[in-house]
Amino acid sequence: MLTIAKRPSLGLIWVIANKELKDSLRNRWVLVVFAIFWVLALSMTFAGSAVSGTLALPSLSSVIASLTTVSVFIIPLAAILLSHDAFVGEEEAGTLCLLLTYPVSKSQILVGKLLAHCTVTFTAITSSYGSSAAILMLFGRGEAWEEILSAFGLLIASSCLLATIFILISYLVSLKSAEKARAVGSLLGLWFALVLIYDLLLLALLVADLGYGSQWLVNLLILLNPTDLYRAINLVSAGAPLGSLGLLAQYEWSLPLLLGACVAWPLLLLFWTRRVFITKLV
Repeated sequence: MLTIAKRPSLGLIWVIANKELKDSLRNRWVLVVFAIFWVLALSMTFAGSAVSGTLALPSLSSVIASLTTVSVFIIPLAAILLSHDAFVGEEEAGTLCLLLTYPVSKSQILVGKLLAHCTVTFTAITSSYGSSAAILMLFGRGEAWEEILSAFGLLIASSCLLATIFILISYLVSLKSAEKARAVGSLLGLWFALVLIYDLLLLALLVADLGYGSQWLVNLLILLNPTDLYRAINLVSAGAPLGSLGLLAQYEWSLPLLLGACVAWPLLLLFWTRRVFITKLV
């Protein structure tokens, strides 16, 4: 049971975050998320070169490309699993109404939940991908430590941003849904559309060869999809093959511009989520 006395604003946020962390541990979602990221990181590091017929540790650019390609599917899904019932679950159980009777604002509840879910995902991402970086530094092909740390630092930072984006998207859907089953279904449909269907449409534009208009539209669509933005940031920085995002090379977009667009996503979603939560009648 949540007990709140008169506390400073930051103290109230920590109380909410602590409650969310305990709920996640009780529901085993934390263990699931950690297992997903550790299996992903270690498998891509040790078995990433298996497709070429060898089991040697791959190069840095190959590891980053492999982790990016798989992470763009796994990170949003893990964020959805962790936070899909952040509001609708408590609303069904009646605990959200009870929580709002305490002297705590909706903004503090939102920030507390976000802090807890981000702590779980950030710790899982940093520990698992950090282990891959350590393996490459100790047993890799002799790349400079600074190069490895820079590449993995960017991968970890962008992965945390992508996780935050989908946590906030899950909050929005959770606030708009009347029951958990509907929230899960809506989020899985959105995940499928952004990660798979969106890329198919992007590929269709890439091969359509419609001239300047098509090129401009593809670059704009990449900015409007956080998963493609995440992929572009890491593949461009690692110098890996861009695949379906190869059109970026024609425009030579700077990495700071791509990172700025990636940072703008969670800020806009946080503002939107707060607005929806404040106007929501519970």
